[in-house]
Amino acid sequence: MTLFRLDASIREEGSASRAIADLVEHEWRAANPTEPIVRRRVGIEPIPADAWAAAVNASWTPEDARTPEQQAAVALAKRETDALVDADAALFAVPLYNFGVSQHFKTWVDLVITDPRMAAGVTPATAGKPAVLVTVRGGAYGAGTPREGWDHATGWMRRILEDVWQLDLRVVEREFTLVGVNPALDEFKDLADQLRVEAERVARQHGRDLAGPKAA
Repeated sequence: MTLFRLDASIREEGSASRAIADLVEHEWRAANPTEPIVRRRVGIEPIPADAWAAAVNASWTPEDARTPEQQAAVALAKRETDALVDADAALFAVPLYNFGVSQHFKTWVDLVITDPRMAAGVTPATAGKPAVLVTVRGGAYGAGTPREGWDHATGWMRRILEDVWQLDLRVVEREFTLVGVNPALDEFKDLADQLRVEAERVARQHGRDLAGPKAA
């Protein structure tokens, strides 16, 4: 059983999304101690920004007429799609950046969608595959908060992973990750601690679910 894990954080140390995803992975690993994990760190090792356009243009170009850049983009899209499709389960850790989806995650998604197996309008090769999305937000964006509706990432990610790619998706969300970093949020320390504990609980449960019946 193989786990595909993608991290979109631009940080390794101190990354809240990585920390929550590590809990999911830990539970999966407990049930699969020797199975491989395929990792993508797109926030640190990003997909080239021009790969999507090259792959799209390649799809309209006869194979023997494609430029070297188009050939490379198609090969990269196939490699990334193979890694996702060949895995038995998937874990995505994607923080909210500037009220929107991580550019690195979207670049990766856009490239994978160019592969015929994952294109919108077809039954994707990932249909029914179990997956967990971990997303974190520095502030609070829920109903009644000053920034209600400012999270433009989570809905989009769910549409791609749940609806377009038809993954059997579970979601872990954590807010107020900037409490303790931004002094303006110090008054929310107790609430932030409660939200962290709850997110960690949910992450562990989703990790066990991701591992399958033998982890129950």
